[in-house]
Amino acid sequence: MRAILIAAITATMSVLFAAACSTTPTDEQKPAATDAGGAAAQTQKPGVATVDVTSKPGSAVINPLKDPNNILSKRSIYFDFDKFDVKAEYRPIVEAHARYLRENPGAKALIQGNADERGSREYNVGLGQRRSESVKKMMTLLGVRESQIEAVSLGEEKPVCAEHGEDCWAKNRRDDVLHSGEY
Repeated sequence: MRAILIAAITATMSVLFAAACSTTPTDEQKPAATDAGGAAAQTQKPGVATVDVTSKPGSAVINPLKDPNNILSKRSIYFDFDKFDVKAEYRPIVEAHARYLRENPGAKALIQGNADERGSREYNVGLGQRRSESVKKMMTLLGVRESQIEAVSLGEEKPVCAEHGEDCWAKNRRDDVLHSGEY
């Protein structure tokens, strides 16, 4: 009886395996057409990544967050004195980081709000928080999940310029966008 049961299970598995292997390809699975030169025709479907099989072995893919030619390498959004609204010139940077987070749902970002040295410590912490929250809100309105973004304020504690003048203060009135693994 046991030998018959094993034979029946083996036969059933063989039939299922053969049926799974004998499917006809759908339009997406059909082989690519070839051009006159014999190379596969390159067709791009929206949302589908392409792989360059002609690249040299060992060539590394550049991380878009660190590629100086990519907008994602720009991490600072600057603000006017005593303001926390994102200026039009910095919106493309915020939009690019939002797109990156939407396309990488496992990624997270930390937005650090900063202020110049003028004003009290408490006021600058509050202003830095409003600045980081404004960028976070813009990103969530662009479709990023709120759980992917943390907004914090560093107030005047992390200046990039220590001189006392408008040129220097303008560099310190900023948000810095950091991604997972950078904070």
